[in-house]
Amino acid sequence: MTSSAHPDERPSIALIGAPIEVGTSEPGALMGPASLRTAGLVRALSDLGHAVTDGGDVVPDGQAAARGLEAVGAWTRALSRAVEAALDVGALPLVAGGDHSLSLGSIDGVMRHCARRGRALFVLWLDAHADFNTPETSPSGNVHGMPLAALCGEAGFPRLFAEPAPPPLPPTSVHLFGLRSIDAGERALVTARQVGVTDMRTIDEFGVVAPLRRVLDRVLAAGAHLHVSLDIDFLDPSIAPGVGTTVPGGATFREAHLIMEMLHDSGLVRSLDVVELNPFLDERGRSARVLVELVASLFGRRILDRPTAPIEAVPEAFERD
Repeated sequence: MTSSAHPDERPSIALIGAPIEVGTSEPGALMGPASLRTAGLVRALSDLGHAVTDGGDVVPDGQAAARGLEAVGAWTRALSRAVEAALDVGALPLVAGGDHSLSLGSIDGVMRHCARRGRALFVLWLDAHADFNTPETSPSGNVHGMPLAALCGEAGFPRLFAEPAPPPLPPTSVHLFGLRSIDAGERALVTARQVGVTDMRTIDEFGVVAPLRRVLDRVLAAGAHLHVSLDIDFLDPSIAPGVGTTVPGGATFREAHLIMEMLHDSGLVRSLDVVELNPFLDERGRSARVLVELVASLFGRRILDRPTAPIEAVPEAFERD
């Protein structure tokens, strides 16, 4: 089975800055969008033949000085409008952050766009963490560890989304890839809700190719919009230290590039988040440059032209639930 979209097509890209750190207790993530721009994100994508429109940074609704759910809600509604508007004109929104609570807004905007067009949505979550906590289960109370639970309709999240809100995201339409740190409460939720999981144990055993092909095959079969949310802590901190929630044992540089190349070859990605870059904790812009290189791979940078391998079904054994 192959993708209906040709991977060498060059979609127009709408860069949306999300300098948000109200979902975390670690300062510095608000500098992430500026750091990615300084590291050459727009130039790298333009050099690949993409028309890139940088709309600047989103401004939250009202005064969002405080942290917590109310402040995150203001960002969520503003980001949702920006992402939905980009999709409505045929652009691919690239949301540069900023802490991972920004995905509440980006994915809400994608959900609204897909709901109006009767299209299914699938979310690939490249992250060391599950981000499926609720205010009741979270040990820290930081909202950047809760976006998937809120998007999937778990209780405890009032006033985040503009009304009328779309139906919750089905948890079975989410796949956690690279998981290696999960709290007890969210582990129970992820298991009960049947969220898809490819943890680092699976990647250690089978590599990234077989598990990712199986995910992409499922997206293709459903004709779904694929949203990718890339958290910098998906990578091993030895490669990208500029993050507030480091977890040893992450993806290698080559594994991460292979994932990006496979996503590009699939032709399925329709929206993207790049999150949790904290330049204050980085080493001379090292993490920002790595992220720019990965995004460039997702959008078509390659060493040699090669035939695109078909997306094929992979045995169930390659996925941990």
